[in-house]
Amino acid sequence: MQAGIEAMNAFVGTAYLDVTKLAEYRKLDMTRFNNLLMEQKTVALPYEDPITFGVNAAKPIIDALSPEERDRIELVITATESAFDFGKSMSTYFHKYLGLSKNCRLFEVKNACYSGVAALQMAVNFILSQTSPGAKALVIATDITRFMLVKGELPTSMDWAFAEPSGGAGAVAVLISDRPYVFQIDVGASGYYGYEVMDTCRPVPDSEAGDADLSLLSYLDCCVKSFLEYQKRVKEADYAATFDYLAFHTPFGGMIKGAHRDVMRKIVKASPQAIEEDFVKRVMPGLTYCQRVGNIMGATTFLSLLSTIDNADFSEPKRIGIFSYGSGCCSEFFSGLVSKDGHDRIKEFDLKNQLDKRYELTIEEYQSLLSESAVVKFGIRNVVLDKTFISKARKVLGQDILFLKEIKDFHREYEWCHE
Repeated sequence: MQAGIEAMNAFVGTAYLDVTKLAEYRKLDMTRFNNLLMEQKTVALPYEDPITFGVNAAKPIIDALSPEERDRIELVITATESAFDFGKSMSTYFHKYLGLSKNCRLFEVKNACYSGVAALQMAVNFILSQTSPGAKALVIATDITRFMLVKGELPTSMDWAFAEPSGGAGAVAVLISDRPYVFQIDVGASGYYGYEVMDTCRPVPDSEAGDADLSLLSYLDCCVKSFLEYQKRVKEADYAATFDYLAFHTPFGGMIKGAHRDVMRKIVKASPQAIEEDFVKRVMPGLTYCQRVGNIMGATTFLSLLSTIDNADFSEPKRIGIFSYGSGCCSEFFSGLVSKDGHDRIKEFDLKNQLDKRYELTIEEYQSLLSESAVVKFGIRNVVLDKTFISKARKVLGQDILFLKEIKDFHREYEWCHE
């Protein structure tokens, strides 16, 4: 039986920052910064949150379904590390604003940046189980980095200073079914590998901390070990020859270049020139959008997969190898097939156009945002969001966009901005 991704779409916000300008403003070491291979990052405005990103990503997919198809969505899983409630699942908000059937399981999963793939595998196995033939599952991976400054503090003194240039915001919605038009998963072809490590964490909801060097080492270790486990299950698998393209969880592009180089050296025994050529051919298509959005945690692996499908050649069916990593840690290497039909279906959502139309924040606007974002810090009970704050960003996409309107006794209320 077949299973996999029937449809996939991303929403990458309404505003972005040129991270080279940020690095220059922060007086960072530009040689080190250039090694990040980052260009832009999506910045979440105060009236944007994981719900608005997730609904805006999923709505075009849901709108394209017939009422009968929509009612066959029987499982909605949110994958995130950006939840604003310790009990209530964000899936309930998605269910409401997408108008889904009430005969539906709604819940949330967390495991740092691995959460999206964890939810995908759970959804795929629900489809393969055939406990409800013809059912569909909706996975919404949504995460934001909302940097905030307390009055009198400097960004360079904060725990998140090392992550500021790459911390992004966005969501990817993935519809899973037995009609894998976009991505047909290789059933059973998966190697997973995990252990306890304190590399990167969120000890408090609105702040990230950790050891960047340890995180890199853990990522590299898991990248090699998860592929070796994949190879045990798929005996003929060859890292250099089996996969036409490779998609990675992408905290920043430079990290992926290092991970790919590490695997090619240790497993393939390739020369430096061959490694560089292979990186450009098989890996760069998946970095194209990640370089413009930043790290969106649980959604980043999906964004890399979407970027690969949108930017690579699928005139003939091609196999993609995918690596997902979540701090703490858990990782997985798996694979699947993409055809020209899948490529064409991704093109219909025109993500590149959405990226191009975002509003570019000035450094001054970004600086003001670092203080303004405190109005929606974790635990806020009541607030009405200011629509006039960087209001130009609300209109740039030229389409209906969901925004956060207010919080009443912790309950979030949203409104559509109609253009």
